[in-house]
Amino acid sequence: MELKSPLFFVFVFLLSLSHAHDDIQTYIVQLHPDGPSRSYFPSKLHWHLSFLDKSVSTDEDSSSRLLYSYGLAMEGFAARLSPSEVEMLKRSHEVVAVRPDRKLEIHTTYSYTFLGLSPAREGGVWAESRFGRGSIIGVLDTGVWPESPSFDDRGMPPVPPRWKGICQQGQEFNASNCNRKIIGARYFSKGHRVASLTSSPDVVAEYVSPRDSHGHGTHTASTAGGTTVSMASVLGGGGGTARGMAPAAHIAVYKVCWFSGCYSSDILAAMDEAIRDGVDVLSLSLGGFPVPLYEDTIAIGSFRAMEHGISVICAAGNNGPIQNSVANEAPWIATIGASTLDRRFPAVVRLGNRKLLYGESMYPGKGIAAAQKELELVYITGDNKGSNFCLRGSLPRAKVRGKMVVCDRGVNGRAEKGQIVKEAGGAAMILTNTEINLEEDSVDVHVLPATQIGSDEAFHLRSYINSTKLPKARIIFGGTVVGKSRAPAVAQFSSRGPSYTDPSVLKPDIIAPGVNIIAAWPQNLGPSALPEDSRRVNFTVMSGTSMACPHVSGIAALLHSAHPKWTPAAIKSALMTTADRHDHQGKPIMDGDKPADLFATGAGQVNPGRAINPGLIYDIRPDDHITHLCTLGYRRSEIFSITQRNVSCHDLLRKNKGFSLNYPTFSVIFKNGDTTKTIKRQVTNVGSPNSIYSLELKAPKGVTVRVRPRRLTFRHANQTLSYRVRFISKKRIKTKDTRFAEGHLTWVNTRSYNRVRSPVSVTWSSTK
Repeated sequence: MELKSPLFFVFVFLLSLSHAHDDIQTYIVQLHPDGPSRSYFPSKLHWHLSFLDKSVSTDEDSSSRLLYSYGLAMEGFAARLSPSEVEMLKRSHEVVAVRPDRKLEIHTTYSYTFLGLSPAREGGVWAESRFGRGSIIGVLDTGVWPESPSFDDRGMPPVPPRWKGICQQGQEFNASNCNRKIIGARYFSKGHRVASLTSSPDVVAEYVSPRDSHGHGTHTASTAGGTTVSMASVLGGGGGTARGMAPAAHIAVYKVCWFSGCYSSDILAAMDEAIRDGVDVLSLSLGGFPVPLYEDTIAIGSFRAMEHGISVICAAGNNGPIQNSVANEAPWIATIGASTLDRRFPAVVRLGNRKLLYGESMYPGKGIAAAQKELELVYITGDNKGSNFCLRGSLPRAKVRGKMVVCDRGVNGRAEKGQIVKEAGGAAMILTNTEINLEEDSVDVHVLPATQIGSDEAFHLRSYINSTKLPKARIIFGGTVVGKSRAPAVAQFSSRGPSYTDPSVLKPDIIAPGVNIIAAWPQNLGPSALPEDSRRVNFTVMSGTSMACPHVSGIAALLHSAHPKWTPAAIKSALMTTADRHDHQGKPIMDGDKPADLFATGAGQVNPGRAINPGLIYDIRPDDHITHLCTLGYRRSEIFSITQRNVSCHDLLRKNKGFSLNYPTFSVIFKNGDTTKTIKRQVTNVGSPNSIYSLELKAPKGVTVRVRPRRLTFRHANQTLSYRVRFISKKRIKTKDTRFAEGHLTWVNTRSYNRVRSPVSVTWSSTK
């Protein structure tokens, strides 16, 4: 389809002036699913509207206030309400909770090879799973650019008969944009539109349809399930054959993210439809900082999805390396951190004193020859304009014209800094990491010759600039280099555990490639995503846990295709117990200059080759999660908000004495006075009958670990056996502090070579 350039739609949401109250905003109203008044109404929609009829305080039609009516992800609705109307609704005994709409944020040609996926490998994951054939991946993001070659449906199987979704029409998007690859597409904008009235006075250009205006959703969807595209590259860089993790899987697109963010009312509506449509995997590369589970819309919606047999995969967030920053931490969600590849894009700075500073860049265009000539360096500091950050309007043309400008990271975007330098007449740019970014090496397709260097190299650069009256430098671009560096390593930005809301469950669950990932890109955007960038590409590079998440979503689709009867917990267990704790050189996965701990990696780097045949799995029933919430001290009303189950924790805990969630990892917490913890686990044999597993144990330092039995003998497939682990602390914490130690517990089958590994994290805390 030929599109005009640029093809944007002015997003206008007009409300009648008589109804436009400044204090009206979107709220999500959760109801008791079996409320006594439900039977008086012909449909759920009429029932939901009845609450607005009673509470809306003006003469307007109450239906004009309703945004969404939910039924599967949650029982309830989203509506525009005033504070007084909210208080009136809260007084109803049929209302569980009223929550304000919450804004969340959106957080490849080689990565499948790096993970060991190969179409040529006989009996490999792709062969066993038939490339994900028959699975449906639902992607909640910024939409999709359907004309991308990554979504070509040649060779794709027919749409599964069980599929109930639609291809929703909208601006520059109609039913013909769906095919056997993109089998469904919807958009959800009501929460965003209401929020944009109060938070942004500007009218912003956006496609009011499933079409992607930002690129993020196109990138993540193709990473999860993009088809094979030969000779893919970013203007010549990172060239190769592009494939998603599950190239034969179907994709369903749910556009929930817009210029101002992703609103929980829209996300919940999308999850509601995705459950009804019949997806097998939900991929959410979005989130925020951790909040209690009963206030977390994604946690609530994903619980219902899990009950319907849907695996929910979420990004861990980009707030690393701060501890307790991991998001999407509900135990029924697979929470994915980010790791690096061994693919680099060297762009080395050679200073006038001949010292070399390592940097990276994907700048491919004209001007490389000029940048490789020696240019005068300029680094402007000491003013109040933010010149060191290269903010718009901060660079005097007379000082930067024809020079190589040094810009510190922070405040504005990395690629945006290059555009500002270019507009001011600069010839090239060196982007310098600060102490916040350390040695993080996320590359960009810059609009001028540029490179990014780490904070250590930045120190040497500034020292050189201060040591001479006429500092000079050149950039030496080295193209694409594969296999010469250690990987995977933990991405600096990847959010870290322990879990803020539930430290008894180790989070993140696993890590996956999320740095410098090349995947599909819309034709309405340049590869830098800057509006001034007139270049057009089919692929570009991005970094974030947003990129790590769809890798695991695609791999989960492979497992679903190979094992269609597995539960979401079984798929998650297979991913976790087979994950790698060592890099491709056989050395520990690193986090900066030190070995990574469990709060950075979770169980480790995803390994699809082993996950397809894990040997044993740790399964979890939805009821087990409810009992687990009781062990955390959640109140009945809070558990009801999450699960829509009205339970008595007193009765549940009395029936399940000593209960511990059957999670594939162990997180043991010794508080003041605690010396012993006993945990029970159950494993199910999904491998060969007559399998024998022996224990391999590495106890955390300061802890004695006793496991009974130490040998598990399975007589048939799908048999479940139990074991108990007793953790005995050898030390006490006397100061108001917290200490950590880690080890692992592994069940080994020497005949099948299965190793079922469970990391063990131990925390000593003086807090009660």
